[in-house]
Amino acid sequence: MDRRIRNDGPDEAVTLGRMARSLQLRDGRTTSTSVRAGAGLASVGSERTSCVVEADGLTLAAFGHLRCRDSKPGADLREAATAFLRAYRRDGTGALNRLNGDFAIALHDSLNGDGLLAVDRIGMRNLTYCWRGDRLLFGSSIACFALFPQAELRLDRQALYDYVFFHVVPGPQTIYRGVKRVPPGHYIEYDGTATLPASAYWRMRFVEDRSAPLAQLKAEFVETLQSATAAAAAGANCGAFLSGGTDSSTVSGLLGRVSGQPAATFSIGFAASGYDEMDYARTTAHHFRTRHHEYYVTPDDVVAAAPRIAAAYDQPFGNASAIPTFYCAKLANQHGVERLLAGDGGDELYGGNARYAKQRLLALYGRLPHALRKRALEPLLLHPGFPGRLPLLRKLRSYVEQAALPMPQRYESSNLVEHIGANSIFQSDFLAQIDPDHPHALMREAHVPFAGCSIINQMLGIDLRFVLADGDLPKVTTTCELAGVDVAFPMLDHAVVSFSESLPPEFKLRGTQLRWFFKESLRGFLPDETLAKKKQGFGLPVGIWLTTHRPLLELARASLDRLRTRGIVRPDFIDKLFAKLLHEHPAYYGTLIWVFMLLELWIQSRPDGGRDF
Repeated sequence: MDRRIRNDGPDEAVTLGRMARSLQLRDGRTTSTSVRAGAGLASVGSERTSCVVEADGLTLAAFGHLRCRDSKPGADLREAATAFLRAYRRDGTGALNRLNGDFAIALHDSLNGDGLLAVDRIGMRNLTYCWRGDRLLFGSSIACFALFPQAELRLDRQALYDYVFFHVVPGPQTIYRGVKRVPPGHYIEYDGTATLPASAYWRMRFVEDRSAPLAQLKAEFVETLQSATAAAAAGANCGAFLSGGTDSSTVSGLLGRVSGQPAATFSIGFAASGYDEMDYARTTAHHFRTRHHEYYVTPDDVVAAAPRIAAAYDQPFGNASAIPTFYCAKLANQHGVERLLAGDGGDELYGGNARYAKQRLLALYGRLPHALRKRALEPLLLHPGFPGRLPLLRKLRSYVEQAALPMPQRYESSNLVEHIGANSIFQSDFLAQIDPDHPHALMREAHVPFAGCSIINQMLGIDLRFVLADGDLPKVTTTCELAGVDVAFPMLDHAVVSFSESLPPEFKLRGTQLRWFFKESLRGFLPDETLAKKKQGFGLPVGIWLTTHRPLLELARASLDRLRTRGIVRPDFIDKLFAKLLHEHPAYYGTLIWVFMLLELWIQSRPDGGRDF
């Protein structure tokens, strides 16, 4: 998106232009640049999503759907960015609290020679940075750094391990040494020689003792959602992702309401039992009378798209639902849609993931007397000699094994790496160079601000970082960009997020009822079938297709055969994956094969082809 080059001049302008052009994944994008004494900035995108503005000695490069409280309602990006510059000159970094929407911004003050980098509160947009000599480089994609003279991008082996653990590279680290990501809700200040540590201008702070009549809360919530949808849809020909779940159905219905016409909706299906949700999408489409469009992703589509999608990310990205997201966005593009509205964020704000109910049940164990747990149940049930042949006793032992763990360790107890064992997966030389506890340290760090909250808010706080900012949001933004459509997230509007902060925790998870308040608020608006639907997600049937579709299996085998030479994964484990484990549990171990396959495809897409392994 934008870069800073410390000295102006012809060479710097040429370099800046070359770096900016590396971000042009799709046709029709424009580039705005500014080269001044001490800085060079560029922003790439359409006029609705990209600009460089100057005022009062300040230069701002902005990308996304930035809105500012100091600008008039309905102001475009350029007007909002200019209003922010005035607020910044007056209030300094305090002006960041006047921003809403999704954005990544870079600001340079030519009077003082300093400036800042910042991203929106939830991390809907990405911004990375690094020092190269006495130059600070930054951009929405790490790939542009490679085009800077004397640039050196070396892979970080710890980040590789963390990728396999999380299936994405968790921030604020990146896959490259010395390259960091601006955390959500944070800003980085810099001068001519250094950057200051990241500072938060916003943090999620749950208020758990709010008291208000339920009817009042429902009305306020629906009004907030509707206003957020209207803001997200403003100024573009919009459509909506429609998976058939609660969030996408809500956005689809509200888009029709605020636009005054049936929304264009787009759905993806799979010819695989247990994965296809098209009937639910059709129910919503019929209910709201949307202009509905469908596409069924095939295994051949996966084979064709996987290398391209792997290359589109500037880090390894192992979330397989990027494939259907790409094809859904591509379908929207083919029907003339400029911007898609996505429902991401509803689960992580209002308690919609199935694991929340499971953790609620596990948390009940902690209410038992300490003496009963530590002196009776655990010594008995967790003893190596405990007879666990009967199904009921096995379930009881498994429950206590998980429930006895503290948060957040308990939250990752089903992780693939934890379940299989790092020593069984990775080569010993590789493990000797990394810290296997690092993923847990990141989890503990993310958990600290929410440790005193209810169990549901502890989980939501963690998921805002690891599920949304690190996973689902880059999944959607990158695949939409690759498909040639803009994307916005009404569920992550600041007003919607703020409402979640003060909603009583028992309204988010009522016993084991997921997102109770959300559904009650939208009862009568959403179809009853949608409200009663069990959470399924947008998953790709990777494991099933690996066992039934030879070209996909061959792509996976070829990728992992190449990966086995890189000193990361044990060759015998790769052999075991294909010969035994995949056939025993296709969905479980198919996920791990996918994560490894996308890692290797990403490595091969790098300009050096992974020569530094």
